[in-house]
Amino acid sequence: MLNARITGIASYVPDDLLTNDDLSRMVDTNDEWITTRVGIKTRHILRKEGAGSSFMGIEAVKKLLESTGTGLDEVDLLICATTNPDYRFPSTASIIAYGVGLSQRCYGYDLQAACAGFIVALQDATAYVRSGMYKKVVVVATEKMSSMTNYKDRSTCPLFGDGAAAVLVEPTEQEGVGVIDAELHVDGIGLEHLIMPAGGSVKPASHETVDADEHYVIQDGRYVYKHAVTDMLTSTQSVMARNGLTVDDVDYLIPHQANLRIIEAVAERAGFPMDKVLVNIQHTGNTSGASIPLCLDEYKHLLHKGSKLMLTAFGAGFTWGAMYLVWDID
Repeated sequence: MLNARITGIASYVPDDLLTNDDLSRMVDTNDEWITTRVGIKTRHILRKEGAGSSFMGIEAVKKLLESTGTGLDEVDLLICATTNPDYRFPSTASIIAYGVGLSQRCYGYDLQAACAGFIVALQDATAYVRSGMYKKVVVVATEKMSSMTNYKDRSTCPLFGDGAAAVLVEPTEQEGVGVIDAELHVDGIGLEHLIMPAGGSVKPASHETVDADEHYVIQDGRYVYKHAVTDMLTSTQSVMARNGLTVDDVDYLIPHQANLRIIEAVAERAGFPMDKVLVNIQHTGNTSGASIPLCLDEYKHLLHKGSKLMLTAFGAGFTWGAMYLVWDID
């Protein structure tokens, strides 16, 4: 029976940094306030003129193919998880595929699941590989969060950073490795609590929407915090229970890097000591769908064949879930 496993991982973040001190000169905030509330010190910002999420995605995918020795004509499918597409159309996946030089036989599409984008896209890739439809699937999560951040809003502007990460997903007949199990959920109750109000078909862009700052992310922090902690916790516990896992069995929990307080609350309630929780939000900020693979790539030196990992994420929609993954890279 075929299963899907990750055979390579790579990432890209822009060189330019936005520090808490920089933000303190833009809005009424300071390093202590930001650090104690969200745990972020710096975040990477893509300042290159005319460059969008595809720019970072191209860089991450190029690194991935080079590091895995994968030819441009070998990739069957590219799935791009992004909440910040370059354009409403065409797809960012098509721009990345062209920019990388993938062959025209490689299909590609965008997937929008907000901060849960990576695990949703990885679940899609897993289904394609298990079915035998595709043998080499690239999943890339790329987010230019600075493009939707209001740097006049002190409650949200400290949160977000830019970055991209990509994984190669391939089939395996070996039992007990790769993507073992996952569950995903969506509940539209979150609509008004985490949203960019304008720019879509409900409220197209206009002078009025621009003047009202409605093309930026708006978040009810307390409401989102409560649901994020509960939903990441319960989905993680559900997948662990279904697979007979205890905290002792799991090597690392890799949560979406939304807010250090959320990460710590989920870990504490699930019984994970923080030395078994991978965290890089201090220097990346919240990179939405790219946060989990960015974190995985940064800490891949800690992983080995057989490492048991729990991934969990929560985002707008509300969309959330958890995934049990057994690492299969030396």
